[in-house]
Parts: sequence; structure tokens; C-alpha cells
Amino acid sequence: MKNRRYNNHASDRGFTLIEVLLVLVILVVLGSIAASQFLGVQDKANINAAKAQVSQFATSIDMYKFDTKQYPGTLEELIQKPSDSTMAERWAGPYLDKSKVPVDPWDNEFKYSKEGKKNSDKYDVWSAGPDGQDGSDDDIGNWEK
Repeated sequence: MKNRRYNNHASDRGFTLIEVLLVLVILVVLGSIAASQFLGVQDKANINAAKAQVSQFATSIDMYKFDTKQYPGTLEELIQKPSDSTMAERWAGPYLDKSKVPVDPWDNEFKYSKEGKKNSDKYDVWSAGPDGQDGSDDDIGNWEK
């Protein structure tokens, strides 16, 4: 009598469609969690970079005033020598190590007002912040402490 052995090939077929889909769902959820954590860290890093740039502008503007006895009219004056001969004599710049005024971490231009509205006794320099809208709550300026 022959011993017949029946192999159940169902177990040799691999994963079922439901098992594969379940693994994919788990991977998507884990990826979403990781991405949200990374984006939060990136946002904070951009805000800190903007604060550092505002601080650099403030230092450069103060140095400009010390040398020329007045605040610059624009941020570009921190880089380019004034055309006025009296101002050009006093100017000891450039006051920024750039060939042009840098942009904020969100690729927007920094704002500058010689007559400060947030700082009544001096100038305002700021970034419009993550939303790019000037005057919103997320603006980052030299008035923040």
C-alpha cells in the first residue's frame, strides 16, 4: 500500500492580499507620523534661523548708524556705499557679508522701516514669518524678546 501524502500548497503561496494591505497601511501611518515630526522640527529651525537673521540685521543697522550718524534708508544701504559724498566718507561697510540682501527662510524679503512702529525709539526690521503675510501674528522682528 502506497502512502499518499497530500501537500497543502496553500501555505506555500505567500502572503494574502489582506496581509499585504495591512502592512502597507501600517507603513503609511508610520511614515505620516515621521513626516509630521520632521516638519515640526523644520518649522522651528526656520523660525530660529529668521530670528538669527533679524538679529544680524539689527547689529548691522546699529553699526551703520554708529558710523554714519543716521539709520540707513533701506537694507541695501548696508551693502552698497552711499552716493552722497558726506555719507560715503563716513560709511565703513559693507555691513553684511553678502552681495545682496538675503531673504528669509521662506524666500521672502526682509522688511525694514527706518521709523519704527513696534520700536518707537528706533527702527523695525522683520520677516513676515512662515505664512508670508506682513502684519500677522507670526511675524519675526527685532521687537521680539
